[in-house]
Amino acid sequence: MSLSGLLVFAATYLMATATPGPGIAALVARVLARGTAGAPWFIAGFVAGDLLWFTIAAAGLSILAQSFTPVFTAVRYAGAAYLLFLAWKLWTAPAAATALSRTARAEGGGRLFLAGLSVTVGNPKVIMFFLALLPTVVRLETLSLQGFLEIAAVSIAILSAVLTAYVLAASRARRLFTSPRAVRALNRGTGAVMAGAAVAVATR
Repeated sequence: MSLSGLLVFAATYLMATATPGPGIAALVARVLARGTAGAPWFIAGFVAGDLLWFTIAAAGLSILAQSFTPVFTAVRYAGAAYLLFLAWKLWTAPAAATALSRTARAEGGGRLFLAGLSVTVGNPKVIMFFLALLPTVVRLETLSLQGFLEIAAVSIAILSAVLTAYVLAASRARRLFTSPRAVRALNRGTGAVMAGAAVAVATR
């Protein structure tokens, strides 16, 4: 793939991924309440979901994707259910920073990966970009394996960088909440955001 074409894709993809949506809301809410522990698993789920949609679009398999709608739906609902579970844990968590840290380490990486994956699989913004907008940026009919790998590498780098930036910003903001009352308000506020993200994933 030409350098100019790759740069056009990178710029378009950067704008798409940097725009806050239910996935970023869920990630930021979790970091605010639980810290950065487990965030790489969450991000890995995001990246896997984006690569899945990119592969479907690049292979011209939008019709096949419709055939797998029940599978995507099951993954989306499973992830939404886990996001609701996280929201409930945040709402009922003790108002102590040390307790939050212990709970963060106890969360399973696989479940966080599934949550990140389901958010991406069920996010209409991601689906629209890869199935509708991507063909206008990249000539998919002439895309070679090397070009596919180049776009995949750029996607991984950009999405990981954007999500990591959100994680770091949320982690810095989290340090402002030190009193039990502030921690309780943070828990319940981020729990509500997490629940909203789950509803958005399940209903769109």
